[in-house]
Amino acid sequence: MRWFFLLLVLLNVFFFLQHQYQAPLRVKEVVPLDAYNRPQQNITLLSESPSPPRREQMSPGQADSACLFLGGFDEEHLAKSLEQRLLSLDVQSSVQFVDMAGGVDYWVYLPPLASRQASLRQLRELQSRNIDSYIITVGDLANGISLGIFSRKDSAEGVVARLREVDYAALVRELPRVHRKYWVRVSNAARHLVDDTILEGLMRDMPALQHRQMPCASVATSE
Repeated sequence: MRWFFLLLVLLNVFFFLQHQYQAPLRVKEVVPLDAYNRPQQNITLLSESPSPPRREQMSPGQADSACLFLGGFDEEHLAKSLEQRLLSLDVQSSVQFVDMAGGVDYWVYLPPLASRQASLRQLRELQSRNIDSYIITVGDLANGISLGIFSRKDSAEGVVARLREVDYAALVRELPRVHRKYWVRVSNAARHLVDDTILEGLMRDMPALQHRQMPCASVATSE
């Protein structure tokens, strides 16, 4: 009975050793030490990644109501020159302008008196004091007296203060400063002729040239 028990023990040891040698070797992965010093990279979902830049496209309705404008010049003759150059390339176009607000001027004046004769007497009094002044001939201030137009409000208020010292009640009116820009509108039928090559050539010869898509009715015809 003792020998039978020892035989079972030896068989168990044998099968245990055999199982250990046949078992697959497990490799334990060790993270490199410098990995803890490297900055972690954030994972970005494809739906969250920024889309590549692409050219804006207009809907058919917007494309029909928008026109190509070239220019943005301060002087009309530059727009006329551009128009002639486009015509030489068989691109039908027309010169137009747009008036843009460009700040405020401050007009110092004396309101009109009861009659023109009274205003003229007041004008002579001012000029006798060596105060620059002019009679206003048109508009709602006709027969009033202009005392100057200033680009700075404090300058206008200084004139008002000096006139108050000699018993003249001057007023200040804000005048919106308008800056006119000249554009050449390309006809819709010829818009496809103005490609990148033509634009590059025009901008090379006219560094101030701008090109924009704007509503066709946004500018006025230059007559």
